[in-house]
Amino acid sequence: MSLTRYLEEVSLSALHFKLLVVGMFAYLFAGMNTVLIAPALDLISKELGLNPFYTGLLITSFYIGMFIGAFTCGYLSDKIGRKKMMIITTIIHALFTALFSLAKDFNTAFIIRLIAGYGAGGLLPLPGVYVAEFTPARYRGRFLGLVETSWVFGALIASGLSLSIIPNYGWRALFYAGLIPLAVVPAIFSTPESVRYLEKRGKHAEAMKVLRLFGIKEIDETVSREEEERRAKLSDLFSKNYRSRTIVLWTLWFVLVYTYHGIFIWLKKFFTASGLIPNPLLYYFIVTSIQVPGYLVATILLDKIGRKKVLLIFLTLSGLGCLGFSLANDFTSILVTSSIISFFNLGAWAALYTYTPELYPTEIRATGSGSAASCGRIGGILQGPITGAVLMLLGLQATFLKFAILHWVAAITVLLLGIETIGKTLEELTAEQR
Repeated sequence: MSLTRYLEEVSLSALHFKLLVVGMFAYLFAGMNTVLIAPALDLISKELGLNPFYTGLLITSFYIGMFIGAFTCGYLSDKIGRKKMMIITTIIHALFTALFSLAKDFNTAFIIRLIAGYGAGGLLPLPGVYVAEFTPARYRGRFLGLVETSWVFGALIASGLSLSIIPNYGWRALFYAGLIPLAVVPAIFSTPESVRYLEKRGKHAEAMKVLRLFGIKEIDETVSREEEERRAKLSDLFSKNYRSRTIVLWTLWFVLVYTYHGIFIWLKKFFTASGLIPNPLLYYFIVTSIQVPGYLVATILLDKIGRKKVLLIFLTLSGLGCLGFSLANDFTSILVTSSIISFFNLGAWAALYTYTPELYPTEIRATGSGSAASCGRIGGILQGPITGAVLMLLGLQATFLKFAILHWVAAITVLLLGIETIGKTLEELTAEQR
């Protein structure tokens, strides 16, 4: 039998909550460093002499790094472990986010942001994979929803820091805060490696030691060698068994990265461009804070109505919010529609982050999650110059109409190809496709 049975049968313990908190803080700080540039973007553009197109390219550099990091670090996580890669990627994105404060020209800024993006992109899929592999199926939606919810607190910290630092010390001082994530590295060191990962790598003695940390005393050491010997390949992502799952995940990641970063990295600039928002930095913070209830509502619903329904509802309504923003022509309508987008776009993220590690087997879970995140980073790469160009040539209305259509394309994809995963163990979801 597989050791993972014990993980499903055990009651929640202090260790489960420690793993959850560590995963949340790793994700929170990666989120903080990812969006730290948003409230300073107009100041950076002005000081470095960047037009909207080159500003878009600077944003794109981070997503190029994220694309490479998500794919390579996911693969490496399946080879050397979730824990080691979380430590390595945290250190990279922390150091290079702080180094951005020294950038003096576009080329230097581009390179530094690319490397910082590699670390952030490599890290972001991993807390979900790590926490999912420890959490019993009946709690997995809530746990992974909470990990994803921590993103918004990272975004709020970034926004709050900008409110206090930029007016007093300038935008460069803001990026010194990029070193804060180093504080989570000792906590990651103190956590165990994934039991599912250890078992798949044939490290049964280590896996049993970790199980005992959960209070499990009696363990049947007769492990299924057939399960251990099976080695999935990268090509499995495109096999008959997983092709539709891969299409769903790649579509969702592309759309949600494109829309989230296309909207929120530029949001302060959108507010300024409208000429209707009196204090863009303050209202950027307010609209960002609406993400919190969006995340929490979606997280509550994940284990009640299921991942698929949450995705369908939140993607559809976020698209409607974008359509409303494209038609908004006064202060109130801009604030209301941007808040609707904030609530529902981020709620969809909570569902996606839960959904992603559930759809692949342990041996390629991080690779599959990383490849999906990499597809999302393509969206991030494209949104910078495209958003800048559309904004410059066609204005805000066309920009947000584009965002609305993308949300609805993702919703249709989930409707046609998505499966429901609520209440099923990771092994049950794998067995369904074998």
